Amino acid sequence: MTETYVTGETLIGEIVITHPEAVEILFSIGMHCLGCPASRAESLEEACAVHGIPVQQVVDAINQKIAESK
Repeated sequence: MTETYVTGETLIGEIVITHPEAVEILFSIGMHCLGCPASRAESLEEACAVHGIPVQQVVDAINQKIAESK
């Protein structure tokens, strides 16, 4: 089981700053506006809803990527 580093409630800005290794996952699913002040204040769940992507799928992928980089 992978440790939980982010959840759906984690802000995009927090993910980008704290876990830069997750950026490639966000880019790969079409989240290209990570530097935008508005997007940085969004939760991962809100961003996934805008992009029509299941949040749990993204949470799992990011947590796995972070765990692999530790």
